Amino acid sequence: MARLTVTLDNDVHQALKEAAARRRRTIGELIEESLRFYGIKRQEDVEQLVIAARERSGLASDEAMDLAVRETAAARRRRTAADER
Repeated sequence: MARLTVTLDNDVHQALKEAAARRRRTIGELIEESLRFYGIKRQEDVEQLVIAARERSGLASDEAMDLAVRETAAARRRRTAADER
């Protein structure tokens, strides 16, 4: 597992600590979850996802990409709605 050092404003750091405590998670877990939520992935992983979607669906490359973008956006909206509850 890699380590990363970041510099945050004090108020952002405090908010992050509070959010992690409320969710009973570590700050690292919360940051990693947030990055995944925002779709931070290696380019190779993204390309493989699109290839797999295209193969399963019979869609053209651009159609598969459009579908992947729509589905990712829908999943993010569902997660945001669930987190707000």
